[in-house]
Amino acid sequence: MTKDTAGLSTSRTLWELVERRARLTPDGRALLQDDRVLTFGGLRDRAERTAAGLWRMGVRPGTVVAWQLPTRIETVVLSLALARVGAVQTPVIPFHRDRETRFALRESRAAFFAVPGEWRGFDHTAMAARLGARGVFEAYAELPDGDPSVLPPPPASGTEVRWIYWTSGTTADPSGVLHTDRSLLAGGSCLAHALRPTADDVGSIAFPFAHIGGPDYLVMLLLYGFPAVLLERFALPGSLDAYRRHGVTIAGGSTAFYSLFLAEQRTLPPGERLIPTLRLLAGGGAPKPPELYHAVVRELGCRLTHGYGMTEVPMITMGSPDDTPEQLAHTEGRPPAGMDVRIVDGEIRLRGEAVCRGYLDPARTAEAFDADGYLRTGDLGHLTESGHLVVTGRVKDIIIRKGENISAKEIENLLHEIPGVRDAAVIGLPDAVRGERVCAVVEGGEGLTLETVTTHLRAAGLAPHKLPEQLELVETLPRNETLQKVLKYKLREQYDTHRG
Repeated sequence: MTKDTAGLSTSRTLWELVERRARLTPDGRALLQDDRVLTFGGLRDRAERTAAGLWRMGVRPGTVVAWQLPTRIETVVLSLALARVGAVQTPVIPFHRDRETRFALRESRAAFFAVPGEWRGFDHTAMAARLGARGVFEAYAELPDGDPSVLPPPPASGTEVRWIYWTSGTTADPSGVLHTDRSLLAGGSCLAHALRPTADDVGSIAFPFAHIGGPDYLVMLLLYGFPAVLLERFALPGSLDAYRRHGVTIAGGSTAFYSLFLAEQRTLPPGERLIPTLRLLAGGGAPKPPELYHAVVRELGCRLTHGYGMTEVPMITMGSPDDTPEQLAHTEGRPPAGMDVRIVDGEIRLRGEAVCRGYLDPARTAEAFDADGYLRTGDLGHLTESGHLVVTGRVKDIIIRKGENISAKEIENLLHEIPGVRDAAVIGLPDAVRGERVCAVVEGGEGLTLETVTTHLRAAGLAPHKLPEQLELVETLPRNETLQKVLKYKLREQYDTHRG
């Protein structure tokens, strides 16, 4: 970390970090989209003018403002403008429709709602009207504008709840997660200091900025003073032009993104690199099979560092380029200073500044934290002697077959080694004799049979009691729209013959 960056790390609020970066490198590129470039100085100035426009509309410190916007320069500006005012903002993933959006607006009691108008064939303004949303305004190409001289001083404290994020949708009902500027700054700092970018790097935000990863990445840009390419929609091969044109050096998003890059690389002639400038893939959001790590390094010709985070704690651990290949392939990295990781009965529990303040629902908050103030993650894992965290699965992903505990993740990692398997999810299904039976749902894998799968797993050393009794081949696994996380509850609903 440079001396300048160390100073930026002491920022108390997100807006204070914006101002410090703008003073340090006002002409440095911050956000790149298509042919547009916004500098750090320009980002501060536009956000202040937008904050003044919001003030004129009646937005005040503590006012709840929901926004459902795609990943655009204007979205980042609006979010920072709300931070400048001291409003409470609740980002909503732009792919969400009436049910999820109604839930977020109702539970947060949003007084204003920013929408993109008609976007990708869907009319968000009309949906807002259907839902009876208050204070609806469009914020796609144009933003509220005003004279910054009308604004009061920016918030001085970063410890008040000013962010309501929504759990990513791997369960049927979302929950509002309460964050402060300080918790988001702590999460972004973990990401930044692990990856060790430089001002010469060019990053990319190809996932929804409304995801908790949005401020994570933004904090990294502000700390290290390098730009990021913004993509409203990530799709290959269409998105490759933006990566190549802007010379992206750091890309990623989640495990699904790595797989998509790999699949596209395999369509090219030997020796031709998919993104010639790419030096690092980095991400999180879903487990990373070791074989996928090795394939990325071998075929894409770059490093891969994977991390572990959740809506409640935006960054818990992160792999570093200085880690060994063994650590990068088999762990999720180390926690930063200030992140206290405790393993209780196999479950990962967390305490530290990056941990959320709880949930909108007080009952959910009471359930989520133990008597010592540690957040119960619901994830299973252990720490290595070097302090790296190994995530072995979810509590609910433990399949109990004839009284024996079976880790779904262990089987999934081995399934990824089978040629032709693009992704795999292992679930437990109710069984009258066994209690639960092991079902493997495989994406791709044309021609695979249960016999060939079990033969491979036996050869890999998997214990016989862990072998799947059911195999389902699918073209595409169900995923959420943010980091493409597999929705196992939908698979359980689909293949549970005892339902109904």
